[in-house]
Amino acid sequence: MRIALMGGRGIPANYGGFETMMEELSAHLAGRGHEVTVYCRVPHIQVAGNRYRGVRLVKLPTLRHKHLDTIVHTTLSAVHALGQGYDLVLMVIAGNSIVSWIPRLAGQKVILHVDGLDWRRAKWGAWAARYIQMAEHLALRLPNAFITDSQVVAAYYQNRFQRAPAAVIAYGADIGRLPPGETLSRFGLEPQRYVLFVGRLVPENCVHHLVEACQGLDSGYRCVVVGDAPYQADYIAHLHRLAGPSTLFTGYVFGQGYRELCSNAYLFVEPSEVGGTHPALLEAMALGNCVVANDIPENREAIGDAGLVYDGRQGSAGLKPVLDDLLASPQTVETYRRRALAHADAHYRWEQITDRYEELFTRILHGA
Repeated sequence: MRIALMGGRGIPANYGGFETMMEELSAHLAGRGHEVTVYCRVPHIQVAGNRYRGVRLVKLPTLRHKHLDTIVHTTLSAVHALGQGYDLVLMVIAGNSIVSWIPRLAGQKVILHVDGLDWRRAKWGAWAARYIQMAEHLALRLPNAFITDSQVVAAYYQNRFQRAPAAVIAYGADIGRLPPGETLSRFGLEPQRYVLFVGRLVPENCVHHLVEACQGLDSGYRCVVVGDAPYQADYIAHLHRLAGPSTLFTGYVFGQGYRELCSNAYLFVEPSEVGGTHPALLEAMALGNCVVANDIPENREAIGDAGLVYDGRQGSAGLKPVLDDLLASPQTVETYRRRALAHADAHYRWEQITDRYEELFTRILHGA
C-alpha cells in the first residue's frame, strides 16, 4: 500500500504522543514493504534529508501560531497529497477533520484518528473549544472513517453521536529496559532513586500534582520532570516555583535518552486528567516501571490491574500517600513492575498494533 500520515508535527518524534505513534507506525509499516510518507512541519522538524527509518519525509511550512500551526500545515499537506497517488491517508487530531475531505478528491481513502476530547484542555479558549466540538461532528462525515485509541473515547462518540469508530487501536510500546548510561550521568541521577514524569508541561497534565507531592520527598530520592511545551511559560514558571530542591526539570529528552530515563526510574507517575491513551504511560509499563496514574477512566483502561491510581480530584493530597507507601515498599514496587511489563507485552507491542492498522487499512480500501 501507498500510505501517508499527516496532521502531527512529523518525525522523528520531538513533541507528543501522536508524533511518537506516527514515527513507530510508519517505520513498522515501511519495514513490512509498504511505501510510507510522513508530512513534517518546518521548522518543528529539522532532520536532514528526506528519508528516516525507511520512511519518506515531505517537509512543508506552517504558521508559528497556537491556533493555526496545526490546521495550516495539515491543509498544505492534504493539498500536496492530491498529486501523490496514495492509496490511503491517516490523518491525526479531530480538529483537522475540516480538511480531511481534500485527499478524497483524488480517490484516496482518509482515516481520521481523533484524540481524547481535546476541547477539554485548559489551553484552549472558548472559541477554540467550540471549534474542536464542531470538528468532532465533521469527523463523522468528511473522512471515510474515524478511529480512536481508547474505548472511553469510543464510548463518548457512541453516546454523543450514536456512531462508533471504525476501530479502537491503542498506541504501541517497545518492550525491554535499557541499563544506566550517559543520560543518567549527565543529569546526575542514580538508578531506582527517582520518581519520573514524561510529557507536555500543560495544566491538564497536572504535573503540579507530582511536583507538590514531591516537595517533602524522602532523602535520597528525586523528582524528575521530562518535557516542555510551547505557549505555556506561565504554567512552567508556576511548576518551578512549586518545586523543591529535589526536583529536576530536564526539558525535552527523546530517543534512547528518554528510554534510559524511563528504564531506571523507581516509579513513573501519569497525573493527566484529560486525553485518550497516553503513550508515555504505555511506554513506561513496557520498560518495566511501577506506574501510578490519575484515576480517570482512560488511565484505568490503559493500565488494567498492572498499576496503581490516585484520586486526582484531591491533587497532590491524593498522590502523596500513594508515593509514600511505594517509597517505603520496594517489594510492592517490584510486583507492579512485573505486572506492568507483562501487561504491555500482552497488549501494546508495536508489531501487534501494526497488525491491527494493516487490517484496518485493508478493510477501508476494500470499502468496508
